[in-house]
Amino acid sequence: MKKLLFALFAAVFAVSIIGCSNSSGGDSPAEQTPPAEQTPPAEPTMQETPLTLEAIAAGTITLENPWSTLKYKKNGGDFVSVTANANTITVAAGDKVAFYADGSENIYDLDTLTMILFNISCSSDCYVYGNVMSLLSSSNFKNTTLISTEYAFAELFYYHDYSANISTNTHIKNHAQKALVLPVTTLAEGCYYRMFQGCKGLTRTPSLPATTLAKECYYQMFYGCTGLTSAPSLPATTLKDICYMEMFYDCTGLTSAPTLPATTLADYCYGGMFYGCTGLTSAPALPATTLAGSCYSQMFYGCTGLTSAPVLPATTLSVNCYSGMFYGCTGLTTAPVLPATTLTDFCYASMFYGCTGLTTAPTLPATTLSDYCYEQMFYGCTGFTTAPVLPATTLTILCYYQMFYGCTGLTSAPVLLSTTLVSGCYWGMFYGCTNLSSVTCLATNISAYNCTEEWLCGVASTGTFTKAASMTSWATSTTDNTSGIPEGWTVAVYSAQ
Repeated sequence: MKKLLFALFAAVFAVSIIGCSNSSGGDSPAEQTPPAEQTPPAEPTMQETPLTLEAIAAGTITLENPWSTLKYKKNGGDFVSVTANANTITVAAGDKVAFYADGSENIYDLDTLTMILFNISCSSDCYVYGNVMSLLSSSNFKNTTLISTEYAFAELFYYHDYSANISTNTHIKNHAQKALVLPVTTLAEGCYYRMFQGCKGLTRTPSLPATTLAKECYYQMFYGCTGLTSAPSLPATTLKDICYMEMFYDCTGLTSAPTLPATTLADYCYGGMFYGCTGLTSAPALPATTLAGSCYSQMFYGCTGLTSAPVLPATTLSVNCYSGMFYGCTGLTTAPVLPATTLTDFCYASMFYGCTGLTTAPTLPATTLSDYCYEQMFYGCTGFTTAPVLPATTLTILCYYQMFYGCTGLTSAPVLLSTTLVSGCYWGMFYGCTNLSSVTCLATNISAYNCTEEWLCGVASTGTFTKAASMTSWATSTTDNTSGIPEGWTVAVYSAQ
């Protein structure tokens, strides 16, 4: 009996030992790897986050001209549709309002003067971030990189206070960690037209990765955004008409410009791009060698902090291409080389107007001129004392009109080689050059209308006028020194060296 009990006890003990081991022959429980902890879901990226306004302080968000599919969620709640009669959202500090729609319904028709554009404004400070494409595709915005609707986001955050007659939206702010995303790579006409005009509270721009541009796509996009200090990269190499025109107009806080790699330009593409950017101290390289109409017109107008100009290698010019490019850039001390030998209408008109810091003029090798080509080119450039050589012998209408007007430091004029003058060619050319005392003009036919009108008005009271030996029809101006040889000047006969 004892033997039987002992045998049963041994069997039970053996079974219990086996049961404590791993049934698959592995490690004991003490040696097993504990199960991995569950990773919490990742926070959505800004690409995956819908366009959001987060209230910094209590106030209202107003949605002017809302689209028919526009809706929003406040603090992750249910969708709320927006209508023209229900277009105001009351928010407390910290509230987050996410916006969704399924396509732009903006109307911009210059033929009928019709402009109906969706607009977002805040009565108190709000952060803006997330993907603006949630307004074009409510369900698939994170994968949408194409804008096909013209003027899709035109004036989206632009606000005009009609009572004060000012355009400003000071309450739109950047979030420190959350970016506003404009992921589009292919643009449509006018798609970002005046999108942030007057948003003085913005301190940084969204990235702009587009490489395929469209007419007016960035026109006045950041106009008057005085809080911006840097500009986004602009990688496109082929431009469209008016694409960057006045993009950073009056962005007085901007201290550096983006790289501009484009070599294929378009009409007005850079027109007024940095107009009034007084904080800008250096200009980007401009590598294009073939220009388009008004492509650089007023590009750096009023950029008083600019001290040097970019290299301008273009040899094929276009109408108005450089007109007013550095107008009022009082800090500019040197001018770029201008290698073109064939000019176009207004190509250099007012290019250095009012550049009082300019001490030397560029070489001007052109021998084929065009109407108004040098009009007011150095108007008011009081700092330089020597004028460039002017080699052309065949002139055009108003080609040198007021070219050196008010250049008070100029003491001698370049030799004027043309023998036959044309209408208005020298009109006001040296007007107000109070220290000018030496002029050589080889003209023998000055019968063209107003060809020398006011050309030597206000020059020095004494000086030397050198004329062609065969020229007998010059008159001495005895009243206002406008169209002939100034009274009190000595007349000499030109002798070729």
